[in-house]
Amino acid sequence: MSEQLPTYFISHGGGPWPWLPQMRRRFAALETSLARMPEEIGRRPSAVLMISGHWEESDAYAVMSSARPPMVYDYSGFPPETYEITYPAPGAPDLAQRTATLIADAGLPARLDAEQGFDHGTFAPMAVIYPDADMPTFQVSLRSHYDPAEHLALGRALAPLRQEGVLIVGSGLSYHNLRLMGREGEVPSAEFDAWLDATLSLEPQARNKALLEWESAPYARVCHAQEDHLVPLFVAVGAADDAPATRVYHETQFFGALTASSYRFG
Repeated sequence: MSEQLPTYFISHGGGPWPWLPQMRRRFAALETSLARMPEEIGRRPSAVLMISGHWEESDAYAVMSSARPPMVYDYSGFPPETYEITYPAPGAPDLAQRTATLIADAGLPARLDAEQGFDHGTFAPMAVIYPDADMPTFQVSLRSHYDPAEHLALGRALAPLRQEGVLIVGSGLSYHNLRLMGREGEVPSAEFDAWLDATLSLEPQARNKALLEWESAPYARVCHAQEDHLVPLFVAVGAADDAPATRVYHETQFFGALTASSYRFG
């Protein structure tokens, strides 16, 4: 097996779902795919770097640098106990500094953030992937302009970390329109998902070109009225270089009617 780790783009589910039995049953297929990741990877990473659709900054790519990241309960309307969840994974301050340097060396703005905590785009899937919370974990923010080319460049800047045992995970959702979460999202999510699968199956140069033009995909702006949950995909693809894509999760009953997918690169 190559020492270079794959990258992932995962659909991370909704809110604090691993702690809510009814939601956990609803996301059974997603949970199976996330729990399978350590076996797919084949060895224990030195750390997980998560790029979540729930953390963005305007000025720079912020890198979480706390040794003990706090929690960010960035959801609403859930039971009181879900605002007391802890996922006490250690941070990775040394890797955070290394990561900020890689980003800056690529000509992109970067800064360390010692205050930022784990948002649910990170702690919810990580609670399934590494339930013992013993994996060093840190995050890099998106930038709020969501520029596809720049986020692909961010991924390319992060790529050397793959050789250093860091698992790079883009955490979002292949479909994210909270106003159309029932039958009205069935056709748009299916059509966009079919485009996404075909696009990610292309050779790398064509794949990147198509992703830059993602707004021309079927129902693109219906599925992603705001693309915060799609942009982590660009980072995962950029970090993957020419690695082929493998769909590792796919279902057509996400939230009862929607199509959703996750991918591994390499």
